[in-house]
Order: sequence, then structure tokens, then C-alpha cells
Amino acid sequence: MTARTLTCQVLEVSDLTPDVFRVLLEGRAEAMAHAPGQYLEMRLDEDTWVPFSIASRHAGDGLLELHIQHWPERSNSALLRRMLVVAEHLEVRLPSGDCVLDVESQRPLLLIAAGTGFAQMKAIIEEVHHMTPERPVSLWWAAKDRRDLYAEPMVREWVRGADNLVFHGVCETGFEEGFAEDRVVGHHGRVDIALAEALSDVSAEDVYLSGSPGMVYACLDVLAPLGLDEARVFSDVFSYAPRTPLISTSREGEALQEGQKRN
Repeated sequence: MTARTLTCQVLEVSDLTPDVFRVLLEGRAEAMAHAPGQYLEMRLDEDTWVPFSIASRHAGDGLLELHIQHWPERSNSALLRRMLVVAEHLEVRLPSGDCVLDVESQRPLLLIAAGTGFAQMKAIIEEVHHMTPERPVSLWWAAKDRRDLYAEPMVREWVRGADNLVFHGVCETGFEEGFAEDRVVGHHGRVDIALAEALSDVSAEDVYLSGSPGMVYACLDVLAPLGLDEARVFSDVFSYAPRTPLISTSREGEALQEGQKRN
């Protein structure tokens, strides 16, 4: 789809946590069309466009959801927050991004996100539930603190309603007792290390990653020795922060695997 610039209406701005807010936009249905996994760019001023992952599948109703991290110390973030609260209309450009769900594939999905990178995975999961509900999905969502898993109740509802979905929460500060339930697993620490400890073979899976370049490539390095197929791994990071080689089979990654097995 070719990117287009349009004006849309701001229907709702609501806090999900003190640091993350949800924005609901509405525009002409055909103009708001996008593939699951794509992002839009929002115009802040004459020269500034800011990208945000689209957190909802295209349902043909003209509605579109965003999850936005608020950083009070960053001028763009503060400007955006103020603008959204008072704005009735916004200028946006969409769709953008090549990290989109392959709807032709029936391979199991391994979705790995950090923070508001969950927004991209939410759109993908919604599309899978709508189009191919039998397709297995494993969602790994990483955050520093549990409160940063801002849609945890919704994800738990997904899990209870879909036998093919498994949710792995990864928290640097850990989880209290009671987090785990059927097909909900808690991991303490960094997401790349949690993946190394829990997985043994990803050769049959389509892998999608959303987070910082450091997080994405750290995860790739631990997945590479597990049979990761370079043709079946997707991330926006590959476009704006490319690495050569993309998939490394470095001794460091293998050493991390062995170290986790021994521990």
C-alpha cells in the first residue's frame, strides 16, 4: 500500500499507565487501511513527523489505535501529549513499514516485544485471531516493571479465549507469586536471556521483534543457534538500524546458550 497523508479525528486519549497513553483516531475507512504490523507517522509541526506502531488491525471501520510512551523530559513527547489532549484533528501519514504479518504463512508465530513495542504485536494477534484462529502464537512481552505490561489483563483474556496463544511476561524486577496460570508464564530478567533459557528450537517459527536495536539484536543472537531462519524473521529495526550479518551464529550467542543450560 502506498503511504498517504490525511487528516483524522482524535476520538479519545486515555492513560493506560502513568507513562503510556492510548489514542483512538478516526478517518475515512479506505484511507486508514493498513497491514498488521505497520506504523503511521504523526505530524507535530512543519518539519517533524513522529512514527508510531498501529495497535489495531484494519477492520474497515476507519478506527485506528496507538499506544504512546510519554517521556516528560523529552520535548517532542511533551509537545505531543499536550497536542493530543487539545486537538480535535491530526495530520498523519500511513501506512509505513515492511514488518507485516505474512497472512499466507501457517507457521507458528513467535512474537517478541519490549514496552510499547507490544502495540505492533497487538495488531498482528488481532489479525491472526480474525483470519487464522488456529495458528499457534507465542507472545513474549518484556518490561522493566510489571506495571509496564500495561495491557496484561487484556492479554490474559486473549489467552483464556484462545487455546493456541501462550503469553510469556518478562520483567527485570520479577513477578510476585500468582502471575503464572495456564499458558501464562513469568520470567525474571532480560528477555534475551529468558529466551535462551526457555527455547530449544525455533526453526519452524515465523519470528517478529519490536523494540530497540540493542534488544532486537540481542534476541537474534540467542535465537540464531536454535535454527532461526533469516527469511522468516521480521523487524522494523532491520530497516532503520541494519546489521551485517543480520543473523549471527557467533560464538558469543552459542556460549550464552551453553551458559544458560549449565545454570
